[in-house]
Amino acid sequence: MNRSTRLSTGGLIDRARPIAFTFDGRPYTGFAGDTLASALLAHGVRLMGRSFKYHRPRGVLSAGVEEPNALMGVGEGGRYEPNTRATDVFLYEGLTAVSQNRWPSLAFDLGAVNRLIARFIPAGFYYKTFFGGPRLWLFYEHFIRRAAGLGKPPRQSDPDAFEHRAAFCDVLVVGAGQAGLAAAEDAAAAGERVILVEQDARDVSAVRERIIASGGRVLTRTTAAGFWDHGLITLVERLVEAGQAPGADGLVQRLWRVRAGRVVLATGAIERPLLFAGNDTPGVMLSSAVRSYIERFAVLPGARAAIATCNDDAYLTALAILEVGGEVAAVLDSRPSADSEVVRKVQARTTVHFDAKPVKAIGGASGVRALEAVAGGKMIRLACDLVAVSGGFTPVTHLHMQAGGTLAWDDALAAFTPATARQNQISVGAAAGEGVPAGFDYDPAPGVHLKTAFVDYQNDVTVADLDLAWREGYRSVEHLKRYTTLGMATDQGKTSNLIGLARLARAEGRPMPEVGLTTFRPPYTPVTLGALGGEAVGEDVAPHRYLPLHARHLSANALWQPSGYWSRPRAFPLGGESLDQAALREARAVRATLGLTDISSLAKFEIAGPDSAALLERVCATTVAKLAIGRGRYTFMLREDGFVFDDGTVWRLADRRYLLTSSTGGADRMAAHLSYVRRVLAPDLKVAVAEVQEHWAAAALAGPLARAALAECLGAEPPRHMAMTDGRIAGVDVRVLAASYSGERAFEIYAASPDIDPVWTALREAALAKGGALYGLEALELLRIEKGHPEVGAEIDGRRTPGDLGLAKMLNPRGGYVGAAGLGRSALQASGRQTLVGLASDGPIPEGAMLTPSQGAPPEGHVSSAGLRLTGEGAVALGLIENGEARLGETLLAVSPTRGKTARVQVVAPHFHDPAGERYRD
Repeated sequence: MNRSTRLSTGGLIDRARPIAFTFDGRPYTGFAGDTLASALLAHGVRLMGRSFKYHRPRGVLSAGVEEPNALMGVGEGGRYEPNTRATDVFLYEGLTAVSQNRWPSLAFDLGAVNRLIARFIPAGFYYKTFFGGPRLWLFYEHFIRRAAGLGKPPRQSDPDAFEHRAAFCDVLVVGAGQAGLAAAEDAAAAGERVILVEQDARDVSAVRERIIASGGRVLTRTTAAGFWDHGLITLVERLVEAGQAPGADGLVQRLWRVRAGRVVLATGAIERPLLFAGNDTPGVMLSSAVRSYIERFAVLPGARAAIATCNDDAYLTALAILEVGGEVAAVLDSRPSADSEVVRKVQARTTVHFDAKPVKAIGGASGVRALEAVAGGKMIRLACDLVAVSGGFTPVTHLHMQAGGTLAWDDALAAFTPATARQNQISVGAAAGEGVPAGFDYDPAPGVHLKTAFVDYQNDVTVADLDLAWREGYRSVEHLKRYTTLGMATDQGKTSNLIGLARLARAEGRPMPEVGLTTFRPPYTPVTLGALGGEAVGEDVAPHRYLPLHARHLSANALWQPSGYWSRPRAFPLGGESLDQAALREARAVRATLGLTDISSLAKFEIAGPDSAALLERVCATTVAKLAIGRGRYTFMLREDGFVFDDGTVWRLADRRYLLTSSTGGADRMAAHLSYVRRVLAPDLKVAVAEVQEHWAAAALAGPLARAALAECLGAEPPRHMAMTDGRIAGVDVRVLAASYSGERAFEIYAASPDIDPVWTALREAALAKGGALYGLEALELLRIEKGHPEVGAEIDGRRTPGDLGLAKMLNPRGGYVGAAGLGRSALQASGRQTLVGLASDGPIPEGAMLTPSQGAPPEGHVSSAGLRLTGEGAVALGLIENGEARLGETLLAVSPTRGKTARVQVVAPHFHDPAGERYRD
């Protein structure tokens, strides 16, 4: 039986409110105000987890968010939350917690066998071990995946809701300790609007009313996760505890984006542990944490304590233990001597050894039983069930650094403290190194077994691992971090980073400030994916936009396909047709008679002004300025590195006015690109750009009979290819652009979005009367593959130059467009690049398949788009292959291992239908 360590009096818990909870299926009872860790300690539970690599038994180390050991899964079903720090979840009725990283049980974990092979799996062992061919790697992968990760993800979807909110304030105070409360009260008294943020559930009633009266707010159980540019701070507010069912509104967490005039960082300091063998044994705790459990939670974690320290703060812990009836075996102080009031008080009540350090904690899964130490050069052994350690304090500077602030080295603390602030921020209290007890101890005692002296508890990084990394040449702090995984666990090295840096500095023979510090990246503590997503889940994961003719398509039995933010018709099945059958019928109707499709979602931009042509000559890689009024042309756009990123058409509406269209899914990207060119690359141009994607709805009429059908609707002759005209259909003003994407005579008919319905009705009736059909994206895909037209996302995949896609002859010979300089790079002109080809086969060609000359040979390209022939038998595809133009006539294999399919294909020109373009010209 575990012995209860709950004190009969004291603490800030509410003894009138008992709370039932379970841990690993066993029932326990705590009180309101308890954390899961304090409640388990009160029941004498020492073993709370297992370490990641060696599966060593671990107990609680701290009392706050820095906890690296006591990680648990909390909650059930979709509310299950893995890797929850037991020190950072408060009890609620029915809380269910389970230990992690053990099998079959926490007390008997077969994974602990790893301790027997610890010498063979030191830091970086995986870089030296897992070599071999692909087949051998598949063997390794099975075991690596089973071992990877800490905790298990929930198997059910989260039933609860998260939300995002924004706020503004004059002063944001992070931390509600003494320094934070004083700063918040002063600001509120001065009439400033204050937001006070505290990650704990501590009582802030002393300042709450004053802050609210000044127009501010108090957010407890809220963590400042990140400090960004321009005074932006992201906060994560827990409305309920991990795994707890929410209230009526269903909300469990809230992500705040706060803009603050100035920021006060009162984030405190974190105590560092000491280095000795077995310093991870259950019952070894930070000294300040022991004091917190006694004074706040009325829990004495051990009956007889040994205290190891390098500063005066741990003497306060000794007094706290003695005051509640505990026993202190001795205080081990690594300093040669100390003479302060608190030291003298402890000396009057128990033994104090100076020039003393711990060497080895003796114990196991049930807890520590004794501590071996060196004192005055002699070995001593102290019987104890609790070891309280203090290696000094590290100011919490994460947010200061995230805001661009610099650090300065404090010799007395042997830690970094905030220096220059880059934004309107200030660090106060312990976060600034103020009032932090002086003293530090980074070195283990002589004779300590370094392989069991842990620096990073969660990732099982020992002193021996750090020394090994240095011997193998990892001298940079960033390299050391990545090779050993020091500071890369969920606690981000809050208790370990400085200890590791000190070890590196000693090996290098350099002062710690010269060795440097790793980067503190947001978030400060782990943030759930649900909080980041907020309301953007399910149907609301992104803005959902409907075509002006959405209702029409619904009534026509449309199958839908996401395209950017839009839902577009994929096909219009008739009767019991499948998607493939409907697409083939629709595409063949376009080839034989005519078809009608909705293209309203195309990106559309109007460019106007004296320098409109000059802007387009920058944006488009083809010539634009010579276009006559009422004419258009196909165009494409490059990134600055010379790769094609979108295509479309450009039309000259008037002398100083143009219309540019581009792909649906790339609308936002194109808008950003136009803005960048206009504001950054060509800010002197007198031009305006308006995004008119939703202003104009549009339909495309394509096929051999399209011209006749449109003439009937217009009551006039349609424009010739790549020309435009204005007219009226069904009493509505329309603009007709003659352009083809299908390889057939085709027209795009534009009308104002609210007026498109009668236009669509007229065109639909005309098409059906001539034996045509409605067609969707699937048919359009088959049509454009046969025509050899590259598509954004398939052939235009961000890695292709105009030359790769067969578009080099269309480039503006004068240059000057975005990407022209990038195209001049030798790598983009070299032979052997993958270029666009056609592929033909007697049977289906698997899309995305690798193209190889023979079975088992390395891939030389891939199939980018594929479909059945619309006229004739077999299938056709577009692909990209090395030296494609020189390989026409070759036979290759299209291999898709993921689908288990292989097809024999012939390399041909990428234009299967009307290569001369005679069918769509006048």
